Amino acid sequence: MTGLSSLMHSPRLIRNIQAQLTGTMPSASKLGFLPLGRCRWLLHTGRGVSVSQGRAVAGAAVGAVGEEKKMKTFEDLPGPSLLTNIYWVFLRGYILYTHELQAIYKKNYGPMWKSTLGRYKTVNIADVDILETVLRQEGKYPVRIDMEVWKEHRRQRDLSLGPFTEEGHKWHTLRSVLNKRMLKPAEAMLYTGVVNEVVTDFLVRLEEMRSETPSGDMVNDIPNALYRFAFEGISYILFETRIGCLEKQIPVETQRFIDSIGAMLKNYIFVTILPPWTNNLLPYYKRYMDSWDNIFAFGNKLINEKMKKIEARLERDEEVQGEYLTYLISSGKLTDKEIYGSVAELLLAGVDTTSNTLSWALYHLAREPEIQNALYQEVIGVVPGQNIPTSEDISSMPLLRAVIKETLRLYPVVPTNSRVAVEKAITIGDYYFPKDTLIALHHYHISRDEKNFPESDKFIPQRWFRESRVKNNPFSSIPFGYGVRACVGRRIAELEMHMCLSRIIKKYEVRPDPSGAEIKSMARIVLTPHKPINLQFLPRTPSPSA
Repeated sequence: MTGLSSLMHSPRLIRNIQAQLTGTMPSASKLGFLPLGRCRWLLHTGRGVSVSQGRAVAGAAVGAVGEEKKMKTFEDLPGPSLLTNIYWVFLRGYILYTHELQAIYKKNYGPMWKSTLGRYKTVNIADVDILETVLRQEGKYPVRIDMEVWKEHRRQRDLSLGPFTEEGHKWHTLRSVLNKRMLKPAEAMLYTGVVNEVVTDFLVRLEEMRSETPSGDMVNDIPNALYRFAFEGISYILFETRIGCLEKQIPVETQRFIDSIGAMLKNYIFVTILPPWTNNLLPYYKRYMDSWDNIFAFGNKLINEKMKKIEARLERDEEVQGEYLTYLISSGKLTDKEIYGSVAELLLAGVDTTSNTLSWALYHLAREPEIQNALYQEVIGVVPGQNIPTSEDISSMPLLRAVIKETLRLYPVVPTNSRVAVEKAITIGDYYFPKDTLIALHHYHISRDEKNFPESDKFIPQRWFRESRVKNNPFSSIPFGYGVRACVGRRIAELEMHMCLSRIIKKYEVRPDPSGAEIKSMARIVLTPHKPINLQFLPRTPSPSA
């Protein structure tokens, strides 16, 4: 084993990774090896490419290449060495802040660079013009990064793949069925009553949480409360039944289900980073697989119950009515196994966008009282008194929609997306990349690039108003993705966020934590707050019914 391989597989490095992921990693200056002074040479590996070259590179054609020409290849790209990646990710403590590395690497290597870590050789893109050029050349069946660890669970348990793990024609067929009753705005409006019912229960729970604190107005860890709201909402839509996430005492089975999703995501990081030979030595792989088993068991039980109800109605020659799950079952276009696999993956996708975006939106509105008051005036102007907003009302609330857009610009739920060029080789400028090249799209940096958004680190929802909008590339902020791989649940997530935020702001004035705690974003697969967000919720006077 080479020295580098020994380093990558050393128990000491593995302990450091574990410590960082569990929040116990000491600062880099306290680590016992590779101090900053001795590692400055690592920062200068690779040939630099000027950031200003981005437009020139993107301006060149990207498309099919009939034969390899004398062009530059992956190996010619500048980029950090493996040791440099290890240094930044593990030793400098960026393993949970890899989104912040996007700007550092772009500064060092230019708008497009290579990286190698583990078995992945990646072309990284942190320029909007290059990103647009790549996405516009997607084939019919674009593929994200190989989700082998997710697929491994499905294979071992003889389960069908879902919309995130399936590929090619099978994925296209599956996605075509799943898109219906969910993707179009008019179809999402069908769930307005369902969403408002869950929002009402969330506001009751919010009031209970306020009353439980000494001040009577503080709500600690609002992301956790919104996580439960998002779970209840998407579960109600997918399973057509309430699962009790907003009850004061959550049912045991539901709590196990919630805990299993959290455990799966946490252990997924370990399983992905650590070498396969650790699967039977360390507990993470077993925890990961067990968590998926619990997720499927819970979902399958609810789906089976719905199937029995539909069968009973059909036997009585009664009309079958319902929402999304009823449509999937009664359409006859998917097998039972395909429904199980698809619903499990849709469930995961439907939670983080809603809960995290609402958490960040409330955090910034609390710190920007003028914007919050303008939003309040907008909401009560459209839905005065005791009226409850409907999906039709949202179209008359441009600031509300702008707040959500600006929040997603600052905190894209997935800070880095990826594509694999599976159908054809591509060229970007004078670089040639063969089929199956993995391309990482760094949305976090692009959406915070001053070139794309002036004062990019500031929360300015008004920048999205038509009369104020700076002419920039629309690909500068695409939090729901682009093309046929765009988020299938986008319209549902937007409906939930608009309904919930408008009703919170109508009922409460939101103020920041008196301690003045600053909250950073952290990347655990998705972008989340690095610690709980605590906020004050003061009833409006006079207090209209939300």
